[in-house]
Amino acid sequence: MRPIIVRLEGGEKYQRLLGGEPATGGMKSGNVTLKPGESVGEHSTSGREEAIIILEGEAEVTCGSDKLAAGADTLVYIPPETPHDVRNPGAGPLRYVYVVSPVKI
Repeated sequence: MRPIIVRLEGGEKYQRLLGGEPATGGMKSGNVTLKPGESVGEHSTSGREEAIIILEGEAEVTCGSDKLAAGADTLVYIPPETPHDVRNPGAGPLRYVYVVSPVKI
């Protein structure tokens, strides 16, 4: 593994930033842009924890029965084994970066 720099590109719905092994110790990351009303769809990161960093717009993050509202300059933490979805309830674009990492116990 070695240090790298990845530039955040705008405009595309999804941009992979880090793809996991062998470039990292298992960390994955991406830059996501959602139009108003769009969502990524419910999914789980299994045995990985996830951080979502909101860069622009509004996000509604559903984790099980919890609905969390987050805006720009905030971070949402999602524990392992948690089904979740990210939706853009706002009138403008939602841009966020996610970081997923294996849980080491």
